[in-house]
Amino acid sequence: MEFTKMHGLGNDFIVWFGYEELPSDASELAVRLCDRHFGAGADGLVYILPSDKADFCMRIINSDGSEAEQCGNAIRCAAKYVYDRKHISRERITIETLGAGVQQVELTVEGGLVRMVKVDMGEPILEGLKIPTTLDMDSIIQESIEAGRSRFRFTAVSMGNPHCVIYVENAPGFELEVWGPKLESHPLFPKKTNVEFATVRSRNHIEMRVWERGAGPTLACGTGACATLVASVLNGYSDRRAMVSLKGGDLDIEWNEEDNHVYMTGPAEIVYEGRLS
Repeated sequence: MEFTKMHGLGNDFIVWFGYEELPSDASELAVRLCDRHFGAGADGLVYILPSDKADFCMRIINSDGSEAEQCGNAIRCAAKYVYDRKHISRERITIETLGAGVQQVELTVEGGLVRMVKVDMGEPILEGLKIPTTLDMDSIIQESIEAGRSRFRFTAVSMGNPHCVIYVENAPGFELEVWGPKLESHPLFPKKTNVEFATVRSRNHIEMRVWERGAGPTLACGTGACATLVASVLNGYSDRRAMVSLKGGDLDIEWNEEDNHVYMTGPAEIVYEGRLS
């Protein structure tokens, strides 16, 4: 079983190509192979599959065995993989995702290899029940949420998967491991949620740290960066285009006013090829 190890700003994946459909043991494999001591180590598995709606289909299995509807870093990795491995020669491609439908992807190529990937992440979902949360509201902005003995204010956004964005004074130094798991499984989120802790440095620069649903603390989250930019615009904290700085690096995020779509631009890297016995 041959695989490729890839990452997008340190959010890393074991990438599989050649399957016709998602294997029945994908969840079991994810738990075993993503273990950083006894497996190859990764935040999740990415399967690049055939699609009857797009050039390719992407399925993501988190390190805990659950399936993610979408992942911004994974889709950049998938796009780089199919181009660099010559499964497609066009620099504009489409990738089908479980939660966000078919997404348009634009590749920047240098020397025959993908250097940057721009993804049309679609329109953000703001209605409370569709995110989903248990709150029947048109939008959820700075609503109160309790975790343990603490209370936070959160803004909820879905980018095909749910996000809970909380603003703090110093995101890089925030106690992510303490509050992330409490908020991920909070009763307000029936399908759990990704949790972003953000600090707005200027109208076009936001720092963010993320606790990913099903994976825990990761170095980057593409959909989380998109959700954070949308939340920052809704709160009046930022312009519609900003650099979002994560622990693993920076993403250029734009919430386009004309088509209401969010665009994410960032890198993806191939680390190594491997074979499982």
